[in-house]
Amino acid sequence: MEIDQLETFLAVGTYGGFHRAAAALRISQPAVSARIRALEDSLGVKLFARASGTLTVSAAGKALRPHAEQLLRDVSRARQAVHELQPSSGGTLGIAAALSVCTYFLPDVMKDYQAANPKVMVSLRSGNSAQVLKMVLDGEAEIGVARSLNHPEVETMTLRDDPLILVGHPKHPAAQRRLVRLEDVETMPLIFFDRGSSDWTLTQSLFRRVGQLPNTVLEVETIEAAKRMVERRLGLSFLPQIAVIHELQRGKLVAVNISDAEVLGRNLDVIYPRHRALTREAQKLLALLQAAAIKPVKSKPRKSR
Repeated sequence: MEIDQLETFLAVGTYGGFHRAAAALRISQPAVSARIRALEDSLGVKLFARASGTLTVSAAGKALRPHAEQLLRDVSRARQAVHELQPSSGGTLGIAAALSVCTYFLPDVMKDYQAANPKVMVSLRSGNSAQVLKMVLDGEAEIGVARSLNHPEVETMTLRDDPLILVGHPKHPAAQRRLVRLEDVETMPLIFFDRGSSDWTLTQSLFRRVGQLPNTVLEVETIEAAKRMVERRLGLSFLPQIAVIHELQRGKLVAVNISDAEVLGRNLDVIYPRHRALTREAQKLLALLQAAAIKPVKSKPRKSR
């Protein structure tokens, strides 16, 4: 039983197939098959079953999974413990983060980090979630910060919830009501950002599931552009909570609740390689990220009528 065999087993189970697991692990499909076959031979059991063209995890595979996950976590901790014995040099720290995270969450964190670690040269690169993941997997960044990221080769730590919330100018009729129905929102001017992104897809599916078509008046490239349009009363928009915290606190924007629709849940996640120990510099950043994430999110209190 080898580490790469367990990693491959978890990837096949996560992605539901050898081809997709191979793509995620960036190895050939025959290599995936060989690793699974070797693992099954060493255990004397079949870990997957195929019926009607669908691959499922066998009873033996289900029993193995929690132990495989724990073994990989232990390997990561062992590597980290050894790494911590090495003397720390100023060095560099590579960070990859989603643009919204770079804009709205990281500036205060990086200010504290730089003050505590003045000799560390930080390289911060931004991109969408897929690009952040790739930079971490390729070793271009030691830590990635984005929204709702999962992959078998990385550890994912959820820092806090970061839902998409519907916001409007305080004088917008929906904002003054604070509670509306989805069919009401459908008819109102709406502003969407970053067509094709996971956030865009999530908001569109909210309407699609009930057979509605949102009244899109503007599509912009960035969250910041969408927010500025809302501030100028051009419409409502579904925006990440971290992007509008200060505006909600100051009363420049108002959150609008939809009574008959589910919350568009998203997480603010930090990711790092599962099998590569974090440097001390990265561990210090991780601690600051966790501390920043637990700060309460408050909006301006609603005035009584």
